[in-house]
Amino acid sequence: MVEQRLDTTFRALADPTRRGMLASLALGDKSIGELGEPFAMSFAGAAKHVKVLESAGLIERCKAGRRQICALRPEPLREAEAWLKQWEKFWSVRLDRLEAAIDRDKKENPND
Repeated sequence: MVEQRLDTTFRALADPTRRGMLASLALGDKSIGELGEPFAMSFAGAAKHVKVLESAGLIERCKAGRRQICALRPEPLREAEAWLKQWEKFWSVRLDRLEAAIDRDKKENPND
């Protein structure tokens, strides 16, 4: 189940427009029109992106009169962060080994 949620989250995050919309929502709730405005897209285009974000659980929508207001839901991002963190140690060890190898090479071949 968690794997499926991660797939959906990362699929939603794969698009730069949707990442921009999430960044905007981190500053506060916005209408669909306000989310689409910086990208010079139609309401329908913005609504499609919002639907993907909502399906991934990254945002929630509520009606305020005729407007639909979107709010950030950080829980799926926390799950994605936890999954990515497991790789942090792996890459840190690898990069430390690479740095040591480069330092050794510099000492052994100072003129290169």
